[in-house]
Amino acid sequence: MRANLGFFALSFVLILGTALGRFVVEKNNLKVTSPDSIRGIYECAIGNFGVPQYGGTLVGTVVYPSSNQKACKNFEDFDVSFKSKPGHLPTFVLIDRGDCYFTLKAWNAQRAGAAAILVADNKVEPLITMDTPEEDNADAEYLDKITIPSALISKSLGDSIKSALSSGNMVNMNLDWTESVPHPDERVEYELWTNSNDECGKKCDTQIEFLKNFKGAAQILEKGGYTQFTPHYITWYCPESFLLSKQCKSQCINHGRYCAPDPEQDFTKGYDGKDVVVQNLRQVCIFKVVNDTGKPWIWWDYVTDFAIRCPMKEKKYTKECADDVIKSLGIDLKKVDKCIGDTEADVENPILKAEQESQIGKGSRGDVTILPTLVVNNRQYRGKLEKGAVLKAICAGFQETTEPAICLTEDLETNECLINNGGCWRDGAANITACRDTFRGRVCECPTVQGVKFVGDGYTHCKASGALHCGINNGGCWRETRNGHTYSACIDDHSKDCKCPPGFKGDGVKKCEDVDECKEKVACQCPECKCKNTWGSYECSCSSGLLYMREHDTCIGKVGATKLSWSMLWILIFALAAASLSGYALYKYRIRSYMDSEIRAIMAQYMPLDSQPNTASTGPHMDI
Repeated sequence: MRANLGFFALSFVLILGTALGRFVVEKNNLKVTSPDSIRGIYECAIGNFGVPQYGGTLVGTVVYPSSNQKACKNFEDFDVSFKSKPGHLPTFVLIDRGDCYFTLKAWNAQRAGAAAILVADNKVEPLITMDTPEEDNADAEYLDKITIPSALISKSLGDSIKSALSSGNMVNMNLDWTESVPHPDERVEYELWTNSNDECGKKCDTQIEFLKNFKGAAQILEKGGYTQFTPHYITWYCPESFLLSKQCKSQCINHGRYCAPDPEQDFTKGYDGKDVVVQNLRQVCIFKVVNDTGKPWIWWDYVTDFAIRCPMKEKKYTKECADDVIKSLGIDLKKVDKCIGDTEADVENPILKAEQESQIGKGSRGDVTILPTLVVNNRQYRGKLEKGAVLKAICAGFQETTEPAICLTEDLETNECLINNGGCWRDGAANITACRDTFRGRVCECPTVQGVKFVGDGYTHCKASGALHCGINNGGCWRETRNGHTYSACIDDHSKDCKCPPGFKGDGVKKCEDVDECKEKVACQCPECKCKNTWGSYECSCSSGLLYMREHDTCIGKVGATKLSWSMLWILIFALAAASLSGYALYKYRIRSYMDSEIRAIMAQYMPLDSQPNTASTGPHMDI
């Protein structure tokens, strides 16, 4: 049975090698700064263990041990230590490839105090990725304890470094991960190629532990719109010659189209590979359903809850247990089942077919052949699958100054603005600085405070501009208060210049001096005027009881002015009285004339008036 399993597993590997033929070795830069004979920039391959300093750099000096040069044994046995002395650069240990696992070399170097390990290849070939050993082949208890970064360098570079060291030269270098992850904009796109199998040993345990520990950070990033996460699952197809075999039927669904290795690597017990494929498909469908509802972060709740509630070792790795978890999270079970489809039908499953196509590398990503694999901004992550290490890689994918707060914690980076303000401009009085902490370091950028934009180079000067800028440290202009009077050289409009107010002269920035209007004869200059200078203004008085008129800079008499005022008042009163009497007389006259005309009109109706002719008799009048 073991032989059949081995042959079947080998078939999977061969198929994978044929279908996914482009594995990309992820690299970072190594810059040798001394000696001059080997100074330059070289490529090195990032090891798939330890904690690469994504987004950062590490400077150190190289040491090639005189014994245990392959680091397959504990350096304590050779009384060798790589711990840096105070004031010295960290130690990078150069180790030869061969005789033991890369991880063991790194672990021994780390225990001896090395800050990083450089493994020199022992043959001329393209760089490869140093990976962790398989569980069956090595005791992997120390794997989770490796924290130093590792890199594989070419044989030629290794020989050059050894030659320089043997000549008595100090070899200093800079390991640079700043461009290991692309960082084009303010959102990071990342994907995790994983597996629902929890019986594959140390790697499965590490993977499940990572999902539990990283869930909180992942959901914060996703809910805030900072990231776009997508889970993926690797499947293989069964060779045509094995389609009717017991092994293929137990490991595959949809008639051999989608397969996974047996969880326990034993066809006679436990769960089968097809159980893993179906659960993988269910997890992809759950992500699709919750993503369509705008809540993709619920996927993290499902996979962690399923791992806790439905483990294989408790015989709960079933559809019934999965459905209970789905219902508890409020996910639409009918949509999930519809997405899964008929796994026994001789048809293609569009979801799993898309997953197989996604395994093929596109652009700079390369093919996915290692489980688990994390891809950040289309670049495969190399290093320990651990919350802090992965979060560093994701944070390195943000464009500088756009990182969320979770990336700027003390656990992930050092705030360079706390030391000498990062060498940036700072206004101590207003507590305003141009230093902006970022995951990659710091930038000197004039800030915007309370809606006021500061402009400048960010290093030596920043100045408030625009409306309301006087509210921020008085716009950087002069301002002073004396005896309850405050004067400012800031003009609260869109101008940027500082201008001393009337009564002062100066540059408006550092100082404005009082103008002595009396001494400079710019005011209070009439013959009767007496001038006294004050701060920001002047006082002018008149002799002989005269009154000073500031608008005309002249003095007038107070008495004359008083008499003139009373005369004008009496004239006004008399004029008003005369106008009133004239109006009243005119009113009375018009009323009387109106009444007379009315009376005459009435009397004319009853008797002739003297003024009217007699029309009743036409002959001479005779007396009797």
